[in-house]
Amino acid sequence: MTWWQAALLGLVQGLAEFLPISSSGHLVLGEYVLGLDTGGADDVTFEVFVHFGTALSILVVYRHRIGRILRDAVGALTNPGAWKEAVRPGRIERARGDEIEVEVQPSGGPVPSLRVALYVLLTMVPTFIGYVLFEERLEALFRDPRAVCVALLVTGVLLLLTRLRPDPDGVLSPGKALLVGIAQTCALVPGISRSGSTICTAIYLNVDRKEAADFSFLMLLPVVLGATLLKTLDMLELGMTVGAVPLAVGTLVAFASGVFAIRAVQVLVQRQSLQYFAYYCFAIGGLGLVLI
Repeated sequence: MTWWQAALLGLVQGLAEFLPISSSGHLVLGEYVLGLDTGGADDVTFEVFVHFGTALSILVVYRHRIGRILRDAVGALTNPGAWKEAVRPGRIERARGDEIEVEVQPSGGPVPSLRVALYVLLTMVPTFIGYVLFEERLEALFRDPRAVCVALLVTGVLLLLTRLRPDPDGVLSPGKALLVGIAQTCALVPGISRSGSTICTAIYLNVDRKEAADFSFLMLLPVVLGATLLKTLDMLELGMTVGAVPLAVGTLVAFASGVFAIRAVQVLVQRQSLQYFAYYCFAIGGLGLVLI
């Protein structure tokens, strides 16, 4: 792998991981069009590093909020009552840039960051169950480009339907978080965008647009870290076969493009502009069905 190939792949990974266009779907279609046969040691090694780059982009963009969540979670280990308070209605945490604003409701006070942590854990339950139950079927879909094209059309419909909920102003709840987790489970299908399905589901459930986008990216962090860990184990078994320069370039490009993509989605979600990604998904999915 050359440095410019690593840069190109890192750019695709960083953008597609966060833009609502399905990175897995583009991977399947790209492999089909280019006639690539992936899965060797080179691919595993490179995938570990670019996944690490995208995880870093989340950590950097949401560093203040993640730090607050971790502090509250550690503090709650010595205060069991905080876990009960975390699921009760009360204070609402909203991020404004790098600052955290907390609006105190009359009902008083759960720890908002701890509540977010619990909601993230809740979303992982259906995702884990879905992966365990349907792993073989999901892997089969990665070898079916026409199924991916159909899934991209579904993603386009999901994005377009957000126009029916122009001004959501609610907050997350346990039930809403679980439904967003189910949406993430559906996104295990290549062609169904993870960020698109989770953001759209939250908006359908009347969750504030910015909170919907932020929660989608925060709940992605443990998923990406988990995938990176699994791939790292594979890499240790197969050995590192990619040079240091391509790995460094790919990781840095994935990180930088990931930060850009997160910021772009934040802005576009608030401007109610997700339909532009819908048109893109319609075009790629429709063209694929015609040509494949």
